[in-house]
Amino acid sequence: MTLFVFGKQKKETKKKKTSKKSTKKKTTTKKVTTKSSSTKKQAVQEGGKDSVLPEGDGGGKFPVKEIVAHLIGNVLTSNSKKAYSYCKQSSFGEHIEDKIKYTLSEGLFLVQNEKMDIYQNNKLLTHDQLIQKFTRINKKFPVKYAVFKDLRVKGYVVKTALKFGAEFRVYEKGKKPGKEHSKWIVFTDNENNKTTWHEFAAKNRVAHSTNKNVLLAIVDEESQITYYEIKWTKP
Repeated sequence: MTLFVFGKQKKETKKKKTSKKSTKKKTTTKKVTTKSSSTKKQAVQEGGKDSVLPEGDGGGKFPVKEIVAHLIGNVLTSNSKKAYSYCKQSSFGEHIEDKIKYTLSEGLFLVQNEKMDIYQNNKLLTHDQLIQKFTRINKKFPVKYAVFKDLRVKGYVVKTALKFGAEFRVYEKGKKPGKEHSKWIVFTDNENNKTTWHEFAAKNRVAHSTNKNVLLAIVDEESQITYYEIKWTKP
């Protein structure tokens, strides 16, 4: 088995209107870049404009803030009626016993889409308070959430990947957890951070052993997200 290793590519400039066609027939990685005009902090704080939530009867959107969730420690849960609907239709949260349990990223995404209110000790938490609390729980939350939101808005189902040692597992469009297997495991990071070849190889071994592809999501200072897909192939 041969591992194709990605190389860092230079960012494209807007001044060039035309480009030469590449003569290479094969590439070792796939690079997809998304741009945002906001800063990294703004990327977390802005609400999601492109809703990927289910529609209600008659084709209209559900009324706002129909889910009431409670944050206890670092666990976010809800037993609202619509929480079960969103879980079944759009794979938000996981049905555990008699409640729906959410990741912090899922919670903030639903809050930004005006579908959820989050309480702690019977007090409603503001948007800024949520970001502060979630960042204290996980220092990488701003970077992780930027990637989560970007993939969710694009229509992918994004779930946790703790057992794989990664941040997320991502399903192809149209596929859901419990019915199909995820295609990618996602590792997020800031472009200023460094990694070793040992760490890189470990990520690929885990993905290969579980028949998944590695997706590296790198967030830069301009909130631009670059995805690198790494695959195994035979020579």
